[in-house]
Amino acid sequence: MTEFRVWAPRPSLVRLDVDGATHPMTRSDDGWWHADVETAPDARYGYLLDDDPTVLPDPRSGRQPDGVHARSQLWDPAGARWADGDWSGRSVHGAVIYELHVGTFTAAGTFDAAAEKLDYLVDLGVDFVELMPVNSFAGTHGWGYDGVLWYSVHEPYGGPDGLVRFVDACHARGLGVLIDAVFNHLGPSGNYLPRFGPYLSSASNPWGEGINIADADSDEVRRYIIGCALRWMRDFHADGLRLDAVHALVDTTAIHILEELATETDWLASQLGRPLSLVAESDLNDPRLITARDCNGYGLTAQWADDIHHAIHTAVSGERQGYYADFGSLATLAETLRHGYFHAGTYSSFRRRRHGRPLDTNSIPATRLVAYTCTHDQVGNRALGDRPSQNLTAGQLAVKAALALGSPYTAMLFMGEEWAASTPFQFFSSHPEPELARATAEGRKAEFAEHGWDADEIPDPQDPQTFLHSKLNWDEVGSGEHARLLSVYRELIALRHHDADLADPWLEHLTIDYDEEQRWISIGRGRLRIACNLGSEPTTVPVAGEVVLAWGEPKVGTEGTVLEGHSFAILSLREQA
Repeated sequence: MTEFRVWAPRPSLVRLDVDGATHPMTRSDDGWWHADVETAPDARYGYLLDDDPTVLPDPRSGRQPDGVHARSQLWDPAGARWADGDWSGRSVHGAVIYELHVGTFTAAGTFDAAAEKLDYLVDLGVDFVELMPVNSFAGTHGWGYDGVLWYSVHEPYGGPDGLVRFVDACHARGLGVLIDAVFNHLGPSGNYLPRFGPYLSSASNPWGEGINIADADSDEVRRYIIGCALRWMRDFHADGLRLDAVHALVDTTAIHILEELATETDWLASQLGRPLSLVAESDLNDPRLITARDCNGYGLTAQWADDIHHAIHTAVSGERQGYYADFGSLATLAETLRHGYFHAGTYSSFRRRRHGRPLDTNSIPATRLVAYTCTHDQVGNRALGDRPSQNLTAGQLAVKAALALGSPYTAMLFMGEEWAASTPFQFFSSHPEPELARATAEGRKAEFAEHGWDADEIPDPQDPQTFLHSKLNWDEVGSGEHARLLSVYRELIALRHHDADLADPWLEHLTIDYDEEQRWISIGRGRLRIACNLGSEPTTVPVAGEVVLAWGEPKVGTEGTVLEGHSFAILSLREQA
């Protein structure tokens, strides 16, 4: 006997369809409908609301073998075969995270194909794999941020069984797994949740209607979100979540949903006996997210630090458009590396207002912020989806890597950056509805046309070639400058893991010097200094010592270290000139 339950306070009648047979359901006062039915373990089912003959998928569906518009299929996590009983987990603090998109990481674009590359990631030295969203969304391919059935796993990737195999394979190699979870909006195709109940709020965000987490009848919606989050970590053994755009979660209640989620996650961690991490993406520069709950914070594990990305990228690349306008100088880079945020109650010209709040670096370690030079956003949201490797020299890429991986922050890479992948990562989708497909393509072109781009140059996200062009080309990994940069990434990560000074998480111990005119900057803790020349001409950095790792051929002399243009050297100090 299988128990079917669905929260549906809006319709006056709900019936259960199992493999084409209709069964009555009983409603409780709290809006939940119930039915117990004899079924096969892999039965296809859905719900009929009122007099509509369309069978709708289960909002808590475990599997959608035929896509988000079709019937759900029973999937019991208790039947999953795990071999990670000895996995004790690992902390995300100070780790190196590797963000990847399952569909473009390999030619096959599946969990099983991605698992075949895990030995490569172990050799690279990363600690965590972060999967871009794997929940069910409409179409065969997309970024995953338009999910509509949050509890199920995208079938073209391999469905729930494929995810189980992938996580199990990661744990067998000592790799933790983070899953990107999107709780701030629902996708435009296949979103049937409003038919069942008040899942949407009166608020909106750039991606559509907001989620009802604070309006009337929101308690059950909050439980839906938290239940989904815990499911990834409990049923799929994920070691944590990356929480997408939490600034779009409009919560006016006394206990913010992020605090509630962090409390529930810590409880689950205690039950499982292994650490679980919540890493937020936030546009707020608000340290309350990563402040302990007993200090009136939300108690999240870490958050992405876009200011660090902007400061590094602009200083190296020279780009200044849009939200990069306030960044670019070495003074800005130094300020950001010292304090984690650049905008900390200061004026943002992009926002045309004050932004952010200072981080208490005496009580919050740097490892609660995640530093990176690439993310899916910072590449894919460019007009052409071009990577820094398509615009910068190998030396510039090496300098960016040294600044991020040599910093005291938790570090993250975006797939392929470590070998300067030549393939773009473009915005792609596969909406099945012609009108939505056309609107998506036209909207993308119009958005960038406003910023001076020729609309004909913007890739059509609905064109299958846009998706195919974004797949990594693994044939280039071992050749030329690709192989040279990959070797440096490996050495940077190894040094980060094994050197006690680089592991120091306290920003008050960070030393930074720079020369705006000569275009050099040096950062360090303890005996180590990372000297970088961001200019194209040779320059002398007043730091001397034994060269531990370098890009280029540094020459250490009595006045300091001479660095070639676009190069770096990590030095173990004898003395500082």
